[in-house]
Amino acid sequence: MLPFRLIYHDGYDLHLGAHVFPSIKYRLIRERLMREGFACEQDFQAPEPVSDEDLLLVHERGWLERLKNGTLSYEEIVQLEIPYSRRMVEAFWLAAGGTLLAGECALRDRVGFNIGGGFHHAFPGHGEGFCAIHDVAVAIRALQKRGRIERALVIDCDVHQGNGTAAIFAGDSSVFTISLHQGNNYPAVKPPSTLDLHLEDGTGDKEYLQRLRTAYEFAVEGFRPDMVFYIAGADPYQEDQLGGLSLSMPGLRERDRAVFGFALKRKIPVVVTLAGGYAEGVEDTVTIHCNTAKEAREAVAMVVS
Repeated sequence: MLPFRLIYHDGYDLHLGAHVFPSIKYRLIRERLMREGFACEQDFQAPEPVSDEDLLLVHERGWLERLKNGTLSYEEIVQLEIPYSRRMVEAFWLAAGGTLLAGECALRDRVGFNIGGGFHHAFPGHGEGFCAIHDVAVAIRALQKRGRIERALVIDCDVHQGNGTAAIFAGDSSVFTISLHQGNNYPAVKPPSTLDLHLEDGTGDKEYLQRLRTAYEFAVEGFRPDMVFYIAGADPYQEDQLGGLSLSMPGLRERDRAVFGFALKRKIPVVVTLAGGYAEGVEDTVTIHCNTAKEAREAVAMVVS
């Protein structure tokens, strides 16, 4: 068995049909990890949908009600950029429950790995960019309220800036937010994170990894978080349809290794969410996400050996 749990639910699939966001990837990741012998049935744990009480720690009641009741305006659906359905709503509630469960698991196992989540464009009162519920923010607020953690660090390595994360935690000294993203990409308006790294188009492995390590290590050492939330987007990949960075698959694995290793050596638990990934072939996106799980296992093995 793995030294940590893989949080997964068949309901993670948003059932978007022919859409650039391949939400079928969650099931494919699970199948790949099983087929390769990396994981067995006992390594997976299914979450419950997050409670409305926990959602209200971040989101406005009206937004939640409109999502549940199917009364979003045309403008809200356009801004969300995915078709509305009951299954879509259920998937977001499950993803948030999964990230919260991953946080609880990380406190026990060093790593909590949600095969889903990372919906960093969601705001308290609206959704954007395929994101309706900010699962990471909900998990942080819920864990803080329960007294499980005080300080959290969010390291966002999706190719797109985490605008929802930045807006939600603006001015909050208990949460340090880092976004490492392509500057010339979505969203057009980028609220300031605690630390933003706006990368030039075509940035490759060497520069990316150097800037990541410098910013991340500085933040971890200076802020001393109780937990790291790693938004491990697959879309910095050089062949991603919605990205313009040039990371290779080995470079992305080194990114994962850096994030896990630096935190775990300092006994800081890490929660993983997967966020975006839009490679022309969904198999590439699945490979990148599976590699993140493999690097998590290696990092845990290093600190317990």
